[in-house]
Amino acid sequence: MSIAIENFVKAIYKNDKNDSNDTKPGNIAKKLGISNAAATDMAKKLATKDLLHYEKYQELKLTEKGTKMALNVVRKHRLWECLLFKMFDMSLHEIHRESELLEHQTSDFLANKISAYLGNPKFDPHGDPIPNSKGEITTNDTSVALSNTQEGKTYTISRLMSDEKEFFDFCAQNGLKYGNSIVVTKQFSKNKMTQISINNNTIVLNQDFTNIIYVNETK
Repeated sequence: MSIAIENFVKAIYKNDKNDSNDTKPGNIAKKLGISNAAATDMAKKLATKDLLHYEKYQELKLTEKGTKMALNVVRKHRLWECLLFKMFDMSLHEIHRESELLEHQTSDFLANKISAYLGNPKFDPHGDPIPNSKGEITTNDTSVALSNTQEGKTYTISRLMSDEKEFFDFCAQNGLKYGNSIVVTKQFSKNKMTQISINNNTIVLNQDFTNIIYVNETK
């Protein structure tokens, strides 16, 4: 399959898993940086290949075949992120950028070798789950968006759900990384902002950030 097709099914899969995004062609077009017309044309083409279901004005839904393809690409991407992070200590944005290229050039054989070398990790450095070689995600996600947390409680950062360099730069500068502990000190519900304490620093985040930072309550 072409890179364009793999990116298209992956975008549908990822948008479907993100509560703040839907999978209508216009949203997929925005995510991929293509025109709405191009996204609609691609959707119609992939429907004939039994990779997705297409209905005018409706959200796109992957078929079983399409989902399998998307998970295979996602697996390779996230394994490369693990390897690049481990070997070169690259930033979260850098490993994402390079893995976007490498995922399409990686055989299943090489992906399995990378996974074995890394000890078959279940999560990448962003906290995203890594599908196994059968295309299965075997972990249970109990995390919640930071925007939905409660004041006075302690949480562990479990996922950073973004592709943007500016977001990852901000997170790196403020210690917001997978596995780190934070305390939610105030929820400004009217202004949709969250105040947290991390590493003895106080930070106020708007909903653009708190909707894509996921955490688990620390028991």
